[in-house]
Amino acid sequence: MIKKVGREEYIDGMLTAMRAGTEKVCAFYEHRVGMICTDPKVLLMPWDDHLVHRGDGVFETMKFVNGKLYQLDPHVRRMKRSAKSIYLEPPCSWDELKEIIIEVSRASECESGLVRVLLGRGCGGFGISTQECPVSSLYVVVYNLKPKPDEWYEKGITAFKTSIPAKQSYLATIKTIDYLPNVLMKREAEEKGFDFPFCFDHMGFLAEGATENVCIVEPSGTIHVPQFTNALAGTTLLRALELISGEVDIDYRAISEEEVLLAKEVIVCGTTLDAVSVVRYNTKPIHDVRPGPVSKRMRELLKEDIAKNGYKL
Repeated sequence: MIKKVGREEYIDGMLTAMRAGTEKVCAFYEHRVGMICTDPKVLLMPWDDHLVHRGDGVFETMKFVNGKLYQLDPHVRRMKRSAKSIYLEPPCSWDELKEIIIEVSRASECESGLVRVLLGRGCGGFGISTQECPVSSLYVVVYNLKPKPDEWYEKGITAFKTSIPAKQSYLATIKTIDYLPNVLMKREAEEKGFDFPFCFDHMGFLAEGATENVCIVEPSGTIHVPQFTNALAGTTLLRALELISGEVDIDYRAISEEEVLLAKEVIVCGTTLDAVSVVRYNTKPIHDVRPGPVSKRMRELLKEDIAKNGYKL
């Protein structure tokens, strides 16, 4: 028989219950409460928030390194576009949201960290109608960032073609909470012993990774980038391309799997890893099976950009 209890006993039980990952959490904020907290035991979310049981919401993840918050404005702009696409507004102004991100990052007292921003439809019931939710929800959490060592970049990574297809264009271009296809892609990569999965659209063209963008460098040296039709336009990739644009040619076009195998370089870009070379794809070698110069240059430029242009916390 399950014990029936009141609020205080239930809260005591909840706070003492086993919970994985609490050691990673540094600081967090929920807009309903309006305060920043650093005790991960109370990092909790209402069950009836449509963000939870319907995936009705959008999110962004950004990072700060050595006290410099990187690409705050591009991330907030993308969140604004994603939110508009699903008819969602934050419970505060977008300028206030930026200030909240900065304050929570500062309150973490971490030199480096990741910031997850969740914007949901809000609490109100377990139905599907947006009318249940009178006020949208906002959650901001800072958690540990553990950068990959230089040896990881020098070795390069492996990738493969996942069996999970690319998302439909409408959903792929919105950074929604529903990442189940991405989760399944990563799970398949882990099961098969690869570092990263690549998904392809219904025409057989390269789309993206589970949480990263992909581009290739053809033998002539031109960077080719998949058009963002079945892939999310990544803030890291776009910034890396902007930084390197004066040094190499860049072209946006459809990329076949055969072109991936024939590429001089295959590069994965993402918030946590910046840029890294794929040295084997589907177990087959990419070029000379060594990280290429374009990937190294992208990472170098991104690191310099963080130090120079990151927002000082």
